[in-house]
Amino acid sequence: MATANGHSPPASRWSLHGMTALVTGGTRGIGSATVEELAGLGAKVHTCSRNESELNDCLQQWKAKGLSVSGSVCDVSSASEREKLVHEVASLYNGALNILVSLSLVLASNALVKLN
Repeated sequence: MATANGHSPPASRWSLHGMTALVTGGTRGIGSATVEELAGLGAKVHTCSRNESELNDCLQQWKAKGLSVSGSVCDVSSASEREKLVHEVASLYNGALNILVSLSLVLASNALVKLN
């Protein structure tokens, strides 16, 4: 269905069904909105936060909306925690990650994933 300006709403133009996504910093602001948008378009989304209570609150809200979102506690400024996160997501999605959105604020120069 087209809107008044003749454009179709995004959900009717494309879908992310069958896709997987990792959104770091996904429990607040733009991160939370990104998680909802990706999941709303059909992606299976995993997010992380340093704050377990905040993460659990968000996961409950997304579940109530029928969105496919999982999450884990992770401080992406820690190399060992980033490595653990990558292994967790790889296991969760059978090694297939289609979308990576890194929204965590890290003041030092730390890559989420080191690519060779």
